[in-house]
This record gives sequence, C-alpha cells and structure tokens, in this order.
Amino acid sequence: MRILGLDVGSKTIGVACSDALLITAQGVETIRRQSDEADFARLRELIKEKEVHRIVVGKPRHMNGDYSENMKKIEEFVERFQQTVPDIDIVYWDERLTTVMAQNVLKEGNVRREKRKKFVDKMAAILILQNYLDAQSH
Repeated sequence: MRILGLDVGSKTIGVACSDALLITAQGVETIRRQSDEADFARLRELIKEKEVHRIVVGKPRHMNGDYSENMKKIEEFVERFQQTVPDIDIVYWDERLTTVMAQNVLKEGNVRREKRKKFVDKMAAILILQNYLDAQSH
C-alpha cells in the first residue's frame, strides 16, 4: 500500500506517490483542474493504479501559523472528494515553504523559468509527502 501526496491549487493539483516501503516520494503528475467530477475521476484512477490507502494533502499556512486564504477551498474540495472515496484515509500536512523550496530545487536543477511552472506543483507535492513520510519514520 502506498500514500499519495497532493498539492491542491485553484488551477492544478500536484501529485506525488510513496514507494511501497513508505520511505521515498516520487512525482506522478500535475492535474489541470477541470471540474470536481473530472478531478475526482483522475485521483480515483491513481488511487487504484498505485494501490493507495492514504492521501496527504498540503495545508497552506503563513509563516505566523495562520491558514492561507486557500485553506477553506482546499478543505471543501477534500470533503467533497472524501465522499467519493470513503475507504481512503485523508490527512492534512503543513506545507509551509514547499512551493518556495520546489522553485529553488527546480532553479538549482537548471530548469528554465518557462518550464518551472509546469513542474512546481508536482515538486511541491513530493516535498509535502516526503516531509510526512520522514515524520512518520521517527
């Protein structure tokens, strides 16, 4: 069984998946948001394909600990999605600075600015999931 990591945004959803031993996170894809129905269908396909038992969703917070304006929208999205996958455990994980870290990783990897946008959400999902996996192993 594996764990999916999600970085849910208004336009895209970055997706990462753990290995079977729950040690490392790998990028899967960036889903272009269309509609709940289409987004949920793709996520359910990934759950089945990857044999997922838990989903970790990034919880956006400001550095002072307050939740970002997007948190309510993310919670509503997750609540609607949870109804379509009642057997899947969904948890939130602090995603502070993951987008900044993702941009830095891509910049250091010499990914051109035009292409960074394409990968930043998936990279943020990897960082969210990897932080979660690391915390669980301690």
